[in-house]
Amino acid sequence: MGGPNNLSEVKLFLNNMFHDKAIIGAPFLIRKMIAYFIVKGRLAEATANYEKLGGISPIVENTKHLVEALQQELDLDVFYIMRYTPPYAHDVLSKIQDYDRFFVIPLYPHFSTTTTLSSLDHLYEAAESLGIDDEKFSIIDQYYNNTHYNQTIVNRIKERLGDDNPQDFELIFSAHGLPQRVIDRGDPYQIHIKRNVYWARKALSDQGIRFYKTHLAYQSRLGPVEWIKPYLDDKLKTLEKKRVIIYPIAFLIDNSETKYELDIEYKEIASQLGFVDYRVAEAPNTLIKDTIIDLYQKMQ
Repeated sequence: MGGPNNLSEVKLFLNNMFHDKAIIGAPFLIRKMIAYFIVKGRLAEATANYEKLGGISPIVENTKHLVEALQQELDLDVFYIMRYTPPYAHDVLSKIQDYDRFFVIPLYPHFSTTTTLSSLDHLYEAAESLGIDDEKFSIIDQYYNNTHYNQTIVNRIKERLGDDNPQDFELIFSAHGLPQRVIDRGDPYQIHIKRNVYWARKALSDQGIRFYKTHLAYQSRLGPVEWIKPYLDDKLKTLEKKRVIIYPIAFLIDNSETKYELDIEYKEIASQLGFVDYRVAEAPNTLIKDTIIDLYQKMQ
């Protein structure tokens, strides 16, 4: 998805997101009207939230650092594209349209029509407008079961746990939610998330890291419609221990959903529920480098 590069891009970000037919699956004019009212209602709050994060989405600098890390390790030119804010697919492809081959790895380990497919459609539309042949693209669109990726999850959880006993904590894998109707239409996202939790739990167990209990929950719901459950705030209410580590399993790069929602909003909820220890693990960020290199090597 990307994120605002500055506060003046918050409206652009929201507009592009809610005009995306993959996010609001309504005819164009109806989608345009719905988007108008959503953006109007959310703009002030969203701008204030990004202001608390320094006036820029954390995803921007974190993605740049990842590109720099990959550039140092690979004998390739490495670029990044964002869906709702610059640099867009056309911005990047127009500079490299004469390249012979493009290796594309979406920064979504779990396939969804709302993220992966929307981003790939964005890429292919730009490629078509520039006359770039689709056959030049090699794409991996899901990799939640990749060994390097799941080891990175373990490493991030271990960092947040430190020297403490995992039996003193409950672990929640928190994924970005989706409206239930999207899943009912056949979107595989929730299945991929559940499988990812299985592989991550197995990797933890294989290394002797066993929490008191582990859970899956979903965050970031919006509007009055039903979203996939359990919701993270409801899940926090059920925990026996008042010590929890949250791992943002749907996110490869830290962003407003991790640094604002999890670190600030849900922390306040946990405090109100009497939690004595509330921790959020970092997303992989530059640690995802080894996974991307592994995926690239397999595409050759």
